[in-house]
Amino acid sequence: MTGDIDDKPQPLIEHLMELRSRLIWSLVAFFIAFIGCFAVAKHLFNYLVYPYKWAVVWAGLDLSKAELIYTAPQEFFFTQVKVAMFGALVIAFPIIAAQIYKFVAPGLYKNERSAFLPFLIASPVLFLMGAALVYFFFCPMVMWFFLKMQQAPADGQIGIALLPKVSEYLSLIMTLVFSFGLVFQLPVITTLLARVGLLTSEWLAQKRKFAIVFAFIIAAVLTPPDPMSQIGLAVPTILLYEISIYAARLVERQRARQTLEENDETSDVTKTDNV
Repeated sequence: MTGDIDDKPQPLIEHLMELRSRLIWSLVAFFIAFIGCFAVAKHLFNYLVYPYKWAVVWAGLDLSKAELIYTAPQEFFFTQVKVAMFGALVIAFPIIAAQIYKFVAPGLYKNERSAFLPFLIASPVLFLMGAALVYFFFCPMVMWFFLKMQQAPADGQIGIALLPKVSEYLSLIMTLVFSFGLVFQLPVITTLLARVGLLTSEWLAQKRKFAIVFAFIIAAVLTPPDPMSQIGLAVPTILLYEISIYAARLVERQRARQTLEENDETSDVTKTDNV
């Protein structure tokens, strides 16, 4: 097994220099992406506002009167900075992930590298799937829920209107995106743990009822205090848990098949030696 590692043992200082090099490349990629995103930050924010526009239409309100406000002179500027950082992280993630892989890969066996690489690809794909689910469905649903709570000025009642602040709207949508993106990593994490033998599909199946309760607790912590977003996060989490059980079973079957093949090869070698 030792011969499967390509690199030679290196002093600690060389590992630190390699780490510094990878960090520099990651920071440079993030900085360049940040500059580009900040130049078009207002346009990016306008794209993030589309779910709010859809919610206004779903609520049957006048889209021409819908608006976001900011109450401090610097608020919208810092909101654009946050948008640029968010966009830069998304754009630079492939480069950052590649730098992480290049730093870790020399210390892995060849079979470990071949097993690790698919997860490195699946992780951003699943994150984008979670973000897309938020953008196209759950964020409009949450905003529609809040918009329906408005009160029209009629029958002597005072009008109560929703005027979202740009910073609070961005905070809401980023919280939902990161929450769903992290939850969608569940199959990747459980499959990795099953591959190294720390989890089994049988154990995951036995803990299903606890996982359901834990999913609703996590949803209550990570999402805004409204039932729409909490249920919207808890239900996909439970479905992803079931997918994780299935993925763990596939890993166990693959490991059992590899063990059987290795035993057959060992048996053939033993027979040949005896002959």
